[in-house]
Amino acid sequence: MARVLDALNRFFEDDDWKIDPVEGHNAVRMAFSGDAGKWACFAQAREDQEQMVFYSVFPVNVPEEHRTEVALFLTRANYGMILGNFEIDLRDGEVRYKTATDFEANAEIEPAMIKPHVYANVLTMDRYYGALQAVAAGEKDAAAAIQEVEEG
Repeated sequence: MARVLDALNRFFEDDDWKIDPVEGHNAVRMAFSGDAGKWACFAQAREDQEQMVFYSVFPVNVPEEHRTEVALFLTRANYGMILGNFEIDLRDGEVRYKTATDFEANAEIEPAMIKPHVYANVLTMDRYYGALQAVAAGEKDAAAAIQEVEEG
């Protein structure tokens, strides 16, 4: 039974998102355009755990020479975040923002239970996007970029 995936599909359909299934996975992918840029997103249904995970994937893998500074930037960004976190794969430089929710067993999953996790995710990626881009390109250091985002 694909209870979580069915709920995700209903939410995205009702909210007018164009989604594509991820072949061989309990997941759907889509694109999102914010004020700061455009990136890929995907939602994964973890059926056995009754969980949903939503990711925004930064569109550029961070060059190896800037990964440490980006990791510092993401650590500073994550401090104090309540709903979600940034993560970086230090092997290839992929950066993404993750939100997730755990559903009550056998309870109906309503779109209102999914919406805050999806929108908190894309709005957070949009907020940090420009500063992340600058740090990934070596144009700013982590501390200055975070200060600009969080005080600006």
